[in-house]
Amino acid sequence: MAEEFGRSVEDGLKLSRRIYLGKDRAVTPPKPPSHMDKSPAAFLPTAPMVYAVISDPGIVDNPDIPSYQPHVYGRCDPPALIPLQMNRIELEADSYLDTAFVKISGSWRVHCVMGSKSCDCRLAVPMGEQGSILGVEIEASRKLYYTEMIAIEDRKYLEKEARLENGGFLKPHTFTITIPKVDGGSTLSIKVSWMQKLLYHNGEFSLIVPFSFPDYVTPHVKKLPRKEKIQLNVNTGTGTEIVCKTTSHLLKELRREVGKLGFLYESEVLTWTNIDFTFSYAVSFSHIFGGVLLQTPSVHDVDQRDMFCVYLFPGGHHSRKVFRKEIVFVVDISGSMEGEPLEGTKNAISAALTNLDSLDSFNIIAFNGETYLFSSSMELASEDTVERAVEWMSMNFIAGGDTNILVPLKQATEMLSKSRGSIPFIFLVTDGAVEDERQICDIMKSHLTGGGLICPRICTFGIGSYCNHHFLRMLAMISRGHYDAAYYIDSVESRMQKLLSRISSTIIANITIKAFDDLDEVEVYPSRIPDLSSDNPLIVSGRCQGNFPDTVVAIGIFGDLSNFSLDLKVQKAKDIPLHSVSAKQQIDLLTAQAWFSENKQLEEKVCVFSSSYSC
Repeated sequence: MAEEFGRSVEDGLKLSRRIYLGKDRAVTPPKPPSHMDKSPAAFLPTAPMVYAVISDPGIVDNPDIPSYQPHVYGRCDPPALIPLQMNRIELEADSYLDTAFVKISGSWRVHCVMGSKSCDCRLAVPMGEQGSILGVEIEASRKLYYTEMIAIEDRKYLEKEARLENGGFLKPHTFTITIPKVDGGSTLSIKVSWMQKLLYHNGEFSLIVPFSFPDYVTPHVKKLPRKEKIQLNVNTGTGTEIVCKTTSHLLKELRREVGKLGFLYESEVLTWTNIDFTFSYAVSFSHIFGGVLLQTPSVHDVDQRDMFCVYLFPGGHHSRKVFRKEIVFVVDISGSMEGEPLEGTKNAISAALTNLDSLDSFNIIAFNGETYLFSSSMELASEDTVERAVEWMSMNFIAGGDTNILVPLKQATEMLSKSRGSIPFIFLVTDGAVEDERQICDIMKSHLTGGGLICPRICTFGIGSYCNHHFLRMLAMISRGHYDAAYYIDSVESRMQKLLSRISSTIIANITIKAFDDLDEVEVYPSRIPDLSSDNPLIVSGRCQGNFPDTVVAIGIFGDLSNFSLDLKVQKAKDIPLHSVSAKQQIDLLTAQAWFSENKQLEEKVCVFSSSYSC
């Protein structure tokens, strides 16, 4: 879909040459990307964009100054996409803990269709890290459109209105929706909102919002100034000082309180911004710190239990030792993994092996309908062994056959059953689905309850859209592991390396929160708290009934196997929307649990929760 979309935009830019621009020499036609950048990916949206969907090229013209060009015969199949000119753009971002809520409002003009004609228009919204759309509102040709969450059983009544081509995802974090029959020369006013995660690295949080507009969305008029506006509000929730690090735009500080900042950027420009909006900051703690945010629900909340959010941040400087690791890579080499998926997996694992400490140990199991072992036992990560493993992967990572996940998982668990003084990992990579996935979860859950001081963590990585991501998330959740995915082939290696880096930098394991045992009722997401790494903060949320104490204690195990204990102060979260901040995590985990249990009531709970989360 993404490649087809890019080619359609390229066709649209060629078609836009038909637009008569008048006799003003200050007016210039749109400039497509340079010859070096003319791959389909070069035409994908890098900011919120609107396109005219053109099937009949004969309707393309300036709605204000008709050119009376010769009639064009034939049709565009698939339709060409002409980027509309943008007249106004505003961005507002509110950042809480590790989550940002982004709102974009702007106006676009159908500058490329005769005034007597109309066309569909396509809105495309690229979002940042783990972006999730919240809502869209569009005013066009005296009509108002908005998105709404519907229950799955209601879809049959909307089949004609909600066709696949009317909306969906161009890429995992690029949302599209179609606006029908917009008159040539009219203006679309659009508001769109989404949430996304902040990036975290070396003690710094970063917000990156796609906000780079190509030259060809600048209106074809004399060079009149246009106003861009960006508002940013930061509330860390920690009640500690914020240290600003970098910003892409000249932000003016409006307010500063402990743990809170407010900024504004306004500028008159001749062309729209061509860089993403970025902002990074650090919370002034050099050591591990955390806290608990507590909030009573609103009267409109379907769940009237109190909300809580527990956070642990690794801090900026890490004097704590990471765990010695024992890791078994379990890699799908079935036929569907052929080519870039398997090559990217091999490169990511090779890089991870070279970064292992000499006291760490590893093994590799490749599987399709059968299993292929690098070694019959765990091997220390010496330079020579790593070289042999990389060579073995080159010879044995040959795609073909079916997919059988249970057998290699059992083998990996058995290899790690005698782990002592280390943290054992099973790193599962697959792009397929199998019939016995619920059985696999049940079997692995029973295997993981026994064992040594630290049970094996199953970290799962899904490739593409055909594997069961609910299964992979559930498998990770029951073992305190982590889950991630690459829906597009070109991101396999980078996302896998990021997940491998996270598990390799674990500094606290077996984390529990003491106060949970004393509450009348508690529901935690995830139910088994994952480990804390130096690469990522740890945030768990949930609902509870009972008297929450003023201070709770988080306990766990450090990398040197000494005990970890930290008092966490409980604060009332008066100006942080905890329901929204924790919603995405809770929806993902509840959806995985609903799949696993095949529980209709849980499915309904997810639907109700999702409806209250969207806007």
